[in-house]
Amino acid sequence: MPAAVDDPPLPSHLQLEITSACNLRCLMCLVRYRPPVNKLAGAMPPELFHRLVEEMPGLRRLTLQGLGEPLLSPYLMEMVSTAVGRDIAVGFNSNATLLTRRRAEELVASGVDWLHVSLDGAGAAGYERVRDGADFDRVVANLAGLVEAKRAAGSATPWIRVVFVAMRDTIDELPDLVRLLGRIGVDELHVQNLSHSFSDADPAGRYAEIREFTADQALWIGADTGRAAAVFGEAAAVARKMGVRLRLPHAGAPPAAAPPAGPACSWPWDAAYITSTGVVQPCCMVMGDDRVRLGRLSERSFPEIWHGEAYREFRRRLGGDEPPAVCQGCSLYRRTF
Repeated sequence: MPAAVDDPPLPSHLQLEITSACNLRCLMCLVRYRPPVNKLAGAMPPELFHRLVEEMPGLRRLTLQGLGEPLLSPYLMEMVSTAVGRDIAVGFNSNATLLTRRRAEELVASGVDWLHVSLDGAGAAGYERVRDGADFDRVVANLAGLVEAKRAAGSATPWIRVVFVAMRDTIDELPDLVRLLGRIGVDELHVQNLSHSFSDADPAGRYAEIREFTADQALWIGADTGRAAAVFGEAAAVARKMGVRLRLPHAGAPPAAAPPAGPACSWPWDAAYITSTGVVQPCCMVMGDDRVRLGRLSERSFPEIWHGEAYREFRRRLGGDEPPAVCQGCSLYRRTF
């Protein structure tokens, strides 16, 4: 944690939800449990994006993703171009359903630094149940097309990573997914746990459904520790053989609390998450712009919010013995992500 405990310098990294619209209804995503959002109404206005870039002269990294699908934003390429032109590292995560070969070639030519693709299974049945509305064969073909477009251009970018959300119903497919990615030529596979337990939410409130889903599927519960460890071990062996870089999460139950040396999360000191409507939140793990709000860009500038009392108090609590309730159920805070 930086020396300025509750009032650090402006961050060099922003994560922007450039759209809250999505074309899928994934089981583990809050989008599934909310009314659909029109892709135009859900897009972050370009005026807000450019204002943020201007307010942040020290910005060095932009992550253009949130609860929605970035390829649905009509302003995505304009935002990438702006970042590249300012020598800001930029990238995003996609479900790849809309990642046609033409879009892949356009993105490779744009200079975007990284492109992560969500793929939670090695076959159609399991994947399409989790990623409701997606077509497994099309997504795999689109991913392969991205790899081919990058090779054809002789480009070092974007760095291509597949992201797999480990859950009780998906974990057994992991070794076969590594084999598939090795054949396609994907650079890396990043395996992560579910991001939040929603334990701070009212059990009967508007987060009840996703809270119940997480309680049923999360590997951190501990009941599947042995099984997860065995699958992770097999996947690691396959990754070494196939030449796939593999990142695995903690396989067991989380620690009871963050270590006494300090908070297990540095987000409120190093970066910020901003929704498509300009709500400033401490990180991307929160999900739901009603769960914690540190300011609105319709009311104040980002520097004013960053140095404001709400942010300062959040940092003090996160660095203390009683962190905010929204942090206590976070798998990044609990070191299980």
